Amino acid sequence: MHKIAVAGTGYVGLVTGVTAAEMGHQVTCVDIDEEKVNVMKSGVSPIFEKGLEELMQKNYAAGRLDYTTDYESAYKGADAIFIGVGTPEQADGSANLSYIATVARQIAESVENDCLIVVKSTVPIGTNDKVEQFIQDFLVNDVNVEVASNPEFLAQGSAVHDTLYAARIIIGTESKWAEERLMNIYEPFNLPIVSVNRRSAEMIKYASNDFLALKISYMNDLANLSELVGADIQDVARGMSFDDRIGSKFLNAGIGFGGSCFPKDTKALENIARQNGYELKTVKAAIDVNKEQKTRLYQKASKRLITFSGLKVAVLGLTFKPGTDDLREAPSLENIPLLLEKGADIYAYDPVGADNFAKFYPEGRNGNGTITYVSNVEQALQDANVCFVFTEWGEIKAVTPEMYKDLMRTPLVYDGRNIHEVSKMEEAGVEYHSVGRESTSVASRKVSKQNEYQNS
Repeated sequence: MHKIAVAGTGYVGLVTGVTAAEMGHQVTCVDIDEEKVNVMKSGVSPIFEKGLEELMQKNYAAGRLDYTTDYESAYKGADAIFIGVGTPEQADGSANLSYIATVARQIAESVENDCLIVVKSTVPIGTNDKVEQFIQDFLVNDVNVEVASNPEFLAQGSAVHDTLYAARIIIGTESKWAEERLMNIYEPFNLPIVSVNRRSAEMIKYASNDFLALKISYMNDLANLSELVGADIQDVARGMSFDDRIGSKFLNAGIGFGGSCFPKDTKALENIARQNGYELKTVKAAIDVNKEQKTRLYQKASKRLITFSGLKVAVLGLTFKPGTDDLREAPSLENIPLLLEKGADIYAYDPVGADNFAKFYPEGRNGNGTITYVSNVEQALQDANVCFVFTEWGEIKAVTPEMYKDLMRTPLVYDGRNIHEVSKMEEAGVEYHSVGRESTSVASRKVSKQNEYQNS
């Protein structure tokens, strides 16, 4: 077993460290935030991620996992140091590598043994060559230090499972020594390993994420056309899914992709292509489609309603997807400011994301409108004039058409995740607009009202 240090305790770093400890390695996770370190030592995860907290507590109690702000002591005797710090998007779409550079210099000035530096952060092609040179430039002790690329393929909400039961592990190295050490570290995982050179590993990360983003944007583009020609995008997706060459995953149309990977990685690869004098037309199209898709339902609602001013607007779901408290690139962050600007009184529900969202939009008045965070779906829907569904949490999927009809003042629903069957919403008398499918009409709601009157 190996002595491993992990730089950064976000989604990538913390999950990497905890799962490595679970496989029997001696792991120290490094973070600059002392308060965060103390919270993790107490067994509390700083991020909402299924199964993570239990493994943190188990491995910390077993003495295989620790947390510190003292990077020098963590790095100096490590066999391998995994870098999992952020590479946030800059204004031009390129990746900010300043955190990588800071950690690389700290490593160079601290390591006292031969050490493999493993970059898990998503970085532009060729970055790991520069990281290795940067470390060599500042190296204090006479030791062998090499850099490997080992991109992560975690889906937030299932990151622990995705690490322990990965479809494959990608490693990119430039020497037999680096390859053997990294393969030895991953041996206890008993998973398929694809060994390539560093630049190919860096490209595999972008190629994989951007391909999935392309599938999503393609389906969203088709969904918009389906609405115009009278096709049902869910039927279209089902018909496509039987073809093994296409598969069934990432065919769900909706209001665009979000999170920490797809938006950032599509822009980064498009930027890399541009810097090399090449235009990645397909990826650029995916970016453009996704940008427009996020507010498509808001635009529909704006045409349907005279104003949002003074209306109670129920918002169901704030995070970019269920199973996480992450808001990065979430459709809610695009739509709620537009609704507030138009004077809406928003009642927002999310099982875990409300506290994070309140950091951007505190409860109370925000501009022309107000926002109130509620603890259940019923409170959001009660007497609402219109409802937007942004995240398909189980609690939100459990809302029945009849609940919309009974609780809302005006049962007018804009569903960005195609949760409900159009026919059932129509039967319940709900005016229902989704993505890539026929909408129920105002007329159907009037018919329902007329039936209520006749039966009374």
